[in-house]
Amino acid sequence: MKDYILLVEDNPDDADLTILAFKSSAIANEVVVARDGAEALDYLFARGAYAGRDAAELPVVMILDLNLPKVPGIEVLRQVRDNAVTSLLPVVVLTTSIDDKDMLDSYGLGANAYVQKPVSSEEFVKSAGRLGLFWTLSNRRPPAKN
Repeated sequence: MKDYILLVEDNPDDADLTILAFKSSAIANEVVVARDGAEALDYLFARGAYAGRDAAELPVVMILDLNLPKVPGIEVLRQVRDNAVTSLLPVVVLTTSIDDKDMLDSYGLGANAYVQKPVSSEEFVKSAGRLGLFWTLSNRRPPAKN
């Protein structure tokens, strides 16, 4: 799997809208969805149900909700940044939170962007589509760390 997007989102409607936004923006990258923080970490670090996956094969971007079951998004971000292999992985926080603390914590832990989810479905699709286009087409990511 090459140049894929990891979407960490527990709300099925938001996950579906994000994937729809990517498709409507002609983003052909595969989207892997993790439904909670624990699944996202297992996926990234190739453990548990994902033990056979190549952990060196990282997504082009991880789109991370903060309000997740099992492991909160901020803790997912902390563990991603604390790991040598994933420390430079582009991470976009996409959340309903407008709390300044959430924003400061996210940027403090190395989030590359913090985007508040729009309320309307139409605006959500537009916003997610723009995010996808930037991170898959315009952004240059760092070389893989070994």
